[in-house]
Amino acid sequence: MSKIQNVTDAIVKQGMLPLYFNADETVTIEVLRAIYRAGIKAVEYTSRGETALSNFTKMVEVRNAEMPDLLLGIGTIKTLQQAEEYLKVGADFFISPGFVPEVAAFLIPKDVLYSPGCMTPTEIIAAENAGVTFIKLFPGNMLGPDFLSGIKDIFPKLVFMPTGGVDTTRGNIEGWFKAGVSAVGMGSKLISKQVMADKDYAKIESETVAVLNIINSIK
Repeated sequence: MSKIQNVTDAIVKQGMLPLYFNADETVTIEVLRAIYRAGIKAVEYTSRGETALSNFTKMVEVRNAEMPDLLLGIGTIKTLQQAEEYLKVGADFFISPGFVPEVAAFLIPKDVLYSPGCMTPTEIIAAENAGVTFIKLFPGNMLGPDFLSGIKDIFPKLVFMPTGGVDTTRGNIEGWFKAGVSAVGMGSKLISKQVMADKDYAKIESETVAVLNIINSIK
């Protein structure tokens, strides 16, 4: 099986992709352990601060030692240079807030999953023509499930995942799945700045379990 298909299957199977960033290396690692205990097999770390690359490098090290079946993705990739740096340290998949053609051209021939953020049919078509198979609908709360319902038939071969403002409530998650998503991206609504500041890893674990349970009951 291709690496792209392997990552796609893992995200689709769990029905969600948790994503977070924390400047502190220890907090970063403890959050990773908490969501892994909850049953997460693929996670996105967002490249949003000075320490992101060194933190991610540490995450790969801890994953290799403790969580061999966990896929580590990197998000907020906006340049080819970022993609090169994170591929070098062992990122399994890459996610962008928008479509970056040179990143697609760099990663896809290497059989590495690249999921760009798209907001219009034009962007989705450009990404699909560049070989992208996994689309991040971003920002999800601006687009809403109705947007996907309206365009899904035009893109039968693509996998869709909304990110941005997706809520942890059953109603919100169910609305997206009914519209035809294969997974939902879960950021601050699941792993909030407050819960990380409180170092409440047990809460992160239990909330993640709760969301996974909701998704399993919907699918």
